[in-house]
Amino acid sequence: MAVLLETTLGDIVIDLFTDERPKTSLNFLKLCKIKYYNYCLFHNVQRDFMVQTGDPTGSGRGGDSVFSKLYGDQARFFDVEKVPRIKHKKKGMVSMVNNGNNQHGSQFLITTADGVDYLDGVHTVFGEVSEGLEVLAKINETFVDKDFLPFQDIRINHTVVLEDPFDDPPNLPVPDSSPEPTKEQLDSGRIGADEAIDDNEGRAAEELDELLKEKEAKTQAILLEMVGDLPDAEVKPPENVLFVCKLNPVTTDEDLDIIFSRFGAIQCCEIIRDWKTGESLCYAFIEFEKEEDCEKAFFKMDNVLIDDRRIHVDFSQSVSKIKWKGKGGKYSKDDFKAYEKDVDTRSKLALKDKVKPKLEYPFRVYINPIDLTLNPYTAREQHPVAKQHVVLNRPKSTRYQLLLDDEEEEEEEEGPGLRPPERKQPKKPEKPEKQKDDENGRGSQKVSKVDPQTPPSP
Repeated sequence: MAVLLETTLGDIVIDLFTDERPKTSLNFLKLCKIKYYNYCLFHNVQRDFMVQTGDPTGSGRGGDSVFSKLYGDQARFFDVEKVPRIKHKKKGMVSMVNNGNNQHGSQFLITTADGVDYLDGVHTVFGEVSEGLEVLAKINETFVDKDFLPFQDIRINHTVVLEDPFDDPPNLPVPDSSPEPTKEQLDSGRIGADEAIDDNEGRAAEELDELLKEKEAKTQAILLEMVGDLPDAEVKPPENVLFVCKLNPVTTDEDLDIIFSRFGAIQCCEIIRDWKTGESLCYAFIEFEKEEDCEKAFFKMDNVLIDDRRIHVDFSQSVSKIKWKGKGGKYSKDDFKAYEKDVDTRSKLALKDKVKPKLEYPFRVYINPIDLTLNPYTAREQHPVAKQHVVLNRPKSTRYQLLLDDEEEEEEEEGPGLRPPERKQPKKPEKPEKQKDDENGRGSQKVSKVDPQTPPSP
């Protein structure tokens, strides 16, 4: 009593519990026999929990039992079978999905984790996966959206009943061959099941090379872990380790220990040496007891002169170009080529920005001074020539300045040219002399200002 599901990712064989779940097994077997599950999507994939399928609409809200094909829509669902109780105790258990009213239709789920006991008593277990657990693992690892719908279609292409202990009910519509899928069935709006996805499409050659190196490094790390050279293949540098480069080959571990110990207690100070020749590679890892001591050393020791060499320090966490192999790991000069290239590039860019001259606008526009004492707002209207008389202040060393000087000399010889005419100040009007009445009240002769020291005339 078994059924073969041919999916787009491989074949899965399900053994049915026909003795414990006769009605549910009958429903599932006959649905497979009439090709009801052909081209059904896996519309709900929750990693390390379960995968769900069996809905021809692909929405998770459809699906009818085989009894609806025999007795009409009133038999769309059938009641659950609770006795005997079978638990979801391991990966690969197959259950009919409860529609919320303790009834089943056509949808079923397969567990992808052990001990999913909170499904017990709700969904009816009627079988288990006997072959194809690796295919189930592929479905479990697929990428899904926020609604747990896979981005690329995963379908049941075909179902084959390997063994059926139940007789076919009368009027069961068994097709002679598997029907061809319709356009609506295959149009899910997602990436098609038969479409090839190239992860490297659109990537640059350098990025592909970097990904290849990372894969090779991970493979080598796993091999080193297997032979006991690494404690863990996924080992990463801690945050309290400082990376030092551009060292002098004569610098020793003791020298660095003495120099960097002023910032805090040091657990380990190690010069990186070639594992074949034993020569210094001019790099070192310094491990502090506290992270704050490591930060102090980073800010204080960069570009410091040690043994006639200006060193460069960096946090080991930010040294992405170096594959961390742990303390005492086997390093070679090739492990640091990418990092050296990156440091040189950053140094050149920083130097270029430093020596780049600041550009200042070399021109200054001004108007020759004119008389604005009468009315500064009407002066321009009275002197429209002043609007045109604009002088550009350019650098003195340019050829343009020499030509400008020659033109100014010619203008002095020929005349004022376009210079605005000088405006003469108007004379102030003389004040009229006051008249003084005589004793008789008649207007007397004009009184002029005289010197107070001069005696008046008779």
